[in-house]
Amino acid sequence: MPDPRVFIIRHGETEWSLNGRHTGTTELPLTENGEKRIRATGKALVGDDRLIVPSNLAHIYVSPRHRAQRTLELLNIGCKDRYPWSSSSTSASPSEDIRSHASIEITPSIREWDYGDYEGLTSPQIRQLRAKRGLNSDWDIWRDGCEGGEMPADVTKRLDALIAEIREKWHKGKFGHGDTGPKDVLIVAHGHILRAFAARWVGKNLADNPSLILEAGGVGTLSYEHHSIDEPAILLGGAFVVDVVEKEQQGKA
Repeated sequence: MPDPRVFIIRHGETEWSLNGRHTGTTELPLTENGEKRIRATGKALVGDDRLIVPSNLAHIYVSPRHRAQRTLELLNIGCKDRYPWSSSSTSASPSEDIRSHASIEITPSIREWDYGDYEGLTSPQIRQLRAKRGLNSDWDIWRDGCEGGEMPADVTKRLDALIAEIREKWHKGKFGHGDTGPKDVLIVAHGHILRAFAARWVGKNLADNPSLILEAGGVGTLSYEHHSIDEPAILLGGAFVVDVVEKEQQGKA
């Protein structure tokens, strides 16, 4: 079995993500194309022989924003627990196909970066606004943060607390080839906060600009080197799951 992983998924496309408007607290639905792409992502990457194995998920963190919650629904993980935002008493799974016993938690720790006065603006508009106010016009959110919103240090503080929780609660003692049970974590949230999360996962200072990209509906993987919880790493590419294939071959023998 691979070492514990964290899968980070950015919510699907919205009208504002299409035109580059910074979307923090504003509630926007996914576009029709955004929903289609997330469904395709679920079919391609979620399954016993795929990147995200539902039975290996121990916990799911999701942003308080509806666009992230809808994205989790469309991935069709097959969770036993119902969605916390659902008023229905039925299972969270859209079918009887329960494939994961992962708990689902809404947490403000992964809400999008608070853009404050820059909410709904594009980067060029923000730079023009700052120039009019006598501020540097080469605005960089990683260095300068947002007027009336969060600074890099604010984001770092809340993400570091979540990372410490994940390692202590879900990953500690889960290394090795023994049967340690589900140990992967799934996070469904937003572009800037997930890029910041990946940077802090490996201890990178946000003010240095992590130079990471995560497209709408995109999926990233974080893990560890040398089977050590003290050596977090960004997983650029994982190997194919082979134990499922081997079991199928044994069943045919």
